[in-house]
Amino acid sequence: MAANFASDNTGGASPVIVAAVAEAATATAMPYGADPWTARVTARLGEIFETDVAVFPVVTGTAANALALAALTPPWGAVYCHPHSHAMEDECGAPEFYSGGARLVGVGGDHARIGAAALAAALPAARPHGVHNMRPAALTLTQATEAGTIYRPEAVAELAAIARRHGMAVHMDGARFTNALAALDARPADLTWRAGVDVLSLGATKNGAMAAEAVIFFRPELAAEFAERRKRGGHLLSKARFISAQLEAWLADDLWLANARTANAAARRLADGLAALPGVTFVHPVEANMVFAELPGASVAALEAEGFGFYRAGGAGTGADAGRAAIRLVCGFATTDAEVDEFIAAAARHGP
Repeated sequence: MAANFASDNTGGASPVIVAAVAEAATATAMPYGADPWTARVTARLGEIFETDVAVFPVVTGTAANALALAALTPPWGAVYCHPHSHAMEDECGAPEFYSGGARLVGVGGDHARIGAAALAAALPAARPHGVHNMRPAALTLTQATEAGTIYRPEAVAELAAIARRHGMAVHMDGARFTNALAALDARPADLTWRAGVDVLSLGATKNGAMAAEAVIFFRPELAAEFAERRKRGGHLLSKARFISAQLEAWLADDLWLANARTANAAARRLADGLAALPGVTFVHPVEANMVFAELPGASVAALEAEGFGFYRAGGAGTGADAGRAAIRLVCGFATTDAEVDEFIAAAARHGP
């Protein structure tokens, strides 16, 4: 069977995480997060981020993002994000739903990163008629972005400072936060609260977990009503220990970083191999675990016919040549060198 690069959700789960869930299933524990696993995960995340944190495990990234943004944004508020952010394009209106009507406002920038100048220009003009317009309430940054690019700490700090001047809170969608962290070899604190991030949606599902995310508040006062919000939204699990057991195993012995480094290295190997082929160009810089490549349309069709899994990346990067197509290739913690090399060899066979 040909390798599947459609998403980092296509992989399974790290064996140690599966084992941790099985072990949690043999014990009894208090429900709704009042269990030792959740307490240990909260303590561990405080150590990792070097500050006191309020932690709320949930099962999906959509819940993490939507509930977090709802905690930061009133119904009459606006959430500023990149037009190609996950919040804007892939949450089916969940942020608006859970906030009771807040609006998402797109702010552009190259390679799916919000531009500081664009944000600084947009915010002063946001309420020309005062109370008649929605109030800027939150900024959300996708890390790594939907283009596979990364916000460096100084870029996060610059954007957060602009938002703060306008009384806004800052959220980070970290479904692939660990890939960005590993690529930068940065301290988690420097990429989040030290740079001005108030709330992080930390994703483990794409990086070796079965289904586990965590909403992390670096300003605990913002979490005052989050427990009720999570419950009312249907995302408080009675057997919450099964989420926390995954997170605990994921963080232990830096498995989360090891998995991310494996995925990032596979993407770099894939990009380097494709770059050596004639007729291949890249739509975005390869900075984390995603590769956006443009190939001859006939080559893409032949790779699809062989059974390789990937998504066509819309019309982005296709240029004026209708005979070319952009594709998205995503590597995960379980992607092997053999799978990468198989794809490169196939692309070479079907090249111009």
